[in-house]
Amino acid sequence: MSTAAVVPQIAKLLLERYVFPEVAAEIAAVLTAATADGRYEGADQARLADLVTADLQSVNGDLHLRLMHSPTELSDTHDDEETQLRQMAEWSDLTCGGVANAQRLPGNVGLLAIAPLFFPPSVAAERVTAAMHLLASTDALILDLRECLGGDPTMVAWAYGFLTDTEPVQLSGMAHRDPEDLKQLWTSHVPGPKFGGTKPVWVLTSAKTFSGGEALSFDLQEHQRATVVGERTRGGAHPRDSIKVDSHLELALPVARSVSPISGGNWEGTGVEPDVPTSAADALAEAHRRALEAVLTLGSDGFRRQVAEEAARALEAR
Repeated sequence: MSTAAVVPQIAKLLLERYVFPEVAAEIAAVLTAATADGRYEGADQARLADLVTADLQSVNGDLHLRLMHSPTELSDTHDDEETQLRQMAEWSDLTCGGVANAQRLPGNVGLLAIAPLFFPPSVAAERVTAAMHLLASTDALILDLRECLGGDPTMVAWAYGFLTDTEPVQLSGMAHRDPEDLKQLWTSHVPGPKFGGTKPVWVLTSAKTFSGGEALSFDLQEHQRATVVGERTRGGAHPRDSIKVDSHLELALPVARSVSPISGGNWEGTGVEPDVPTSAADALAEAHRRALEAVLTLGSDGFRRQVAEEAARALEAR
């Protein structure tokens, strides 16, 4: 398909489906003007994706709104739900369901790293559940989202479910193009042992933490369930659809926005600001130090003596 056909198609999709109708009209006007000025003339598909993405994000800086180039040809079923779920399952299998690391650190501190994504529960719930069960009896938990680039909101709710007690917690929901169309999101009922809702949690973030990784960080912080340590996150709070617009081009089009039940806001454009600012490289050491100090407040009776001694040694070694 020629540029002359691709860009008007993108403008039409914006006007029909973008979560912000008023902004959609402004962006469509930018694309139309750029086409008339010859901005896209002669660009190959990879270059066109870069140029159009810059123009798509020029009005409101929506990082989820972009034109993406695929080096391989996209299939006709690339953007249907069944194909996307199959691809997610394949990716999930190659990354342990997004569980990059699950281990007990010195001092009975749990570490769970999620990367690259919070995959949908239908393809990754068992693996995330197994990791949460492994760490359920630790005294403190470090949740490493520094390399988490997004994910499924229902998996965010699933993961949060292990950090609660018996009562469900309302998380950031989804507002759609129609102002009346607001879908609530609550923590999931999860099986087996849970870490629970009272033991301390630290969340590690970086400037790469995005979308679903930000959602969990944001909700845990707003509910005062965790302390965020690290860097301000990237700032993307708009769930999107992926739509094939040419043989090697797909449009990432936000069709909703996150809405906090507490503040009514989200992290779009601003990112999640850490409670304890530090470099991403130093975040784990800082969180572990704080977790060890928390463990030492639990005393040293009975078998806890071994844990207390281990925590004290780990602190002394820092």
